[in-house]
Amino acid sequence: MEISVTVNGVTHTGDVEPRTLLVQYIREHVGLTGTNIGCDTSSCGACSIHLNGEAVKSCTLLAVQADGQELTTIEGMAADDGTLHPMQQAFMENHGLQCGYCTPGMVMAATSLLDENPNPTEQDVRIGLEGNLCRCTGYHNIVQSVLAAAAK
Repeated sequence: MEISVTVNGVTHTGDVEPRTLLVQYIREHVGLTGTNIGCDTSSCGACSIHLNGEAVKSCTLLAVQADGQELTTIEGMAADDGTLHPMQQAFMENHGLQCGYCTPGMVMAATSLLDENPNPTEQDVRIGLEGNLCRCTGYHNIVQSVLAAAAK
């Protein structure tokens, strides 16, 4: 099937097999590897992206379902001049990562969370990020990073 998807402001058109997962399309067809595959079961959130501004797990959607839609991946969060998005900056400043594997998905989920709730409590952040797993940090610095970004 032919699809046309706008990824980080650039339109990509091409043929995909109907069974191609959106995460596979992003990584293999578009060539953006910041969106990670972590579990293949939609449990970890490492593949989180923004679909029309909403955080979604790209391993739960087929590429054909994104036809005509706008996607933002972690590569599209920073400004054109390389300035980090405030959430990326907050993760860096507050040590919100260790191995970094979950970080792209966490950043995408966290920015979507702040779009919905710009002044979250610590509990709001913990609940809002429940669908994203980190196997390294124990979440304390991740939560602090999100709260720091919200304060800016």
